[in-house]
Amino acid sequence: MPNRGLLVVAARITVNGKEAPIAPAAPHTTVLDYLRERGLTGTKEGCAEGECGACSVLVARPGVHKPTDWVAVNACLVPVAALDGQEIVTSEGLATAGRPGTPPLLHPVQEGMAVRGGSQCGYCTPGFVCSMAAEYYRPGRCARADASVGHTAEHGPNGFDLHALSGNLCRCTGYRPIRDAAFAVGMPVEDDPLARRREQAPPRPVATEYTQGGSTFVRKETLSETLELLRELPDAVLVAGSTDWGVEVNIRSRRADCVIALDRLAELRELRVESHCLEIGAALTLTEIERRLDGRVPLLAELFPQFASRLIRNSATLGGNLGTGSPIGDSPPVLLALEASVVLVDADGEREVPLADYFTGYRQSVRRPGELIRAVRIPLPLARVTAFHKIAKRRFDDISSVAVAFALDLEDGIVRKARIGLGGVAATPIRAFAAEAALEGRAWSAETVEAAARLLRAEGTPMSDHRASAGYRSAMLGQSLLKLYAQTTEAVSS
Repeated sequence: MPNRGLLVVAARITVNGKEAPIAPAAPHTTVLDYLRERGLTGTKEGCAEGECGACSVLVARPGVHKPTDWVAVNACLVPVAALDGQEIVTSEGLATAGRPGTPPLLHPVQEGMAVRGGSQCGYCTPGFVCSMAAEYYRPGRCARADASVGHTAEHGPNGFDLHALSGNLCRCTGYRPIRDAAFAVGMPVEDDPLARRREQAPPRPVATEYTQGGSTFVRKETLSETLELLRELPDAVLVAGSTDWGVEVNIRSRRADCVIALDRLAELRELRVESHCLEIGAALTLTEIERRLDGRVPLLAELFPQFASRLIRNSATLGGNLGTGSPIGDSPPVLLALEASVVLVDADGEREVPLADYFTGYRQSVRRPGELIRAVRIPLPLARVTAFHKIAKRRFDDISSVAVAFALDLEDGIVRKARIGLGGVAATPIRAFAAEAALEGRAWSAETVEAAARLLRAEGTPMSDHRASAGYRSAMLGQSLLKLYAQTTEAVSS
């Protein structure tokens, strides 16, 4: 790929405080493989799909409440070229140097895992330690004065949210001692270098054109430059968090002549609240959206904890989730219920498309060659009754068998407006138009809901696969509406 007016500088990455060249790694080489080739073998490959967390590392990212957040990500999914100019810390880098001739001093989370028996074979331990460290340094985490208040099985008296470890699997130790270690860590001390690092700005995104072996990884400085490049190379692979493309590279050995990174483009990372709509930049990670909205959109707040794991949400974006066009992506049903639209942009301008008209077939959409998703728009005001029901084999960190999102406006016991988004029951995410029509203008009653539930069971074209049968999926559609009615009437009666 010829140089296109971009100043090419040797790609480099800072690992545990030391800068190193990325070359000669190929553009598709993952951070995991890059680190292991350089002797940092604490980072492990367990699944190569972002499900086990054995590969997690810390990345310095723009903070939500401080200039920098230490964010845990799956090193097995991220191409090392995507971290050109960036800063990471591995499990080895968490320890600090002791006196000359003495071993390094363990980090508090490492020490907690050691003294509480949180490690047996040790394979998964470095990944747990990195995810635990990200929560250890999370701004806003604080110990409660009364340890008995707010202490649950998933939230410790030290403010530790155990869901921070939801993307980490252990096959031999058992989770109780790992939880004990997490709930025992204190707060960072004043001279903790990684805690102090949060007060400084993160590394700025750098323009990158990294070529090895005939393949190129490109990050432009601006959206307009990116769109001009995409006009020339409409078949280039677009990546943000790489949580989908990384799996394709690892499991299916996919390769691309050119990969264009979108994750650090400022124009795709805005979140704006206006009088008539909420606009969410397509390259904001799900974690960033969750923390910046802070419950402002209840339906999204209900979705986020059920969307994969914290490790995945730290990288995944709404733009990427919609761009892949998966019929079982968890965000489309919620966004359909919220009547969201996508803002598509190319070098000639932008257009807005209702999400209900965006999907055209299995992993297909109206997005044209040369276009990308700039933002998602959600109209305001929001519906007052919302719910997201995810039916899956595991409570968390699993792919949906069925996903159903509801957004209803009830007034004086009448359904004034109903929007229902469905995932996992057709070749694309769909709106349940028949069930919506059966609800609107009618009393929110058992009779109305039962009639609409019968129609809802017939929405889509569910199929049988290893996750669920077609009959089960249909039954769950109807049951989800009955569950919503039960929940709303219980709330009123209480």
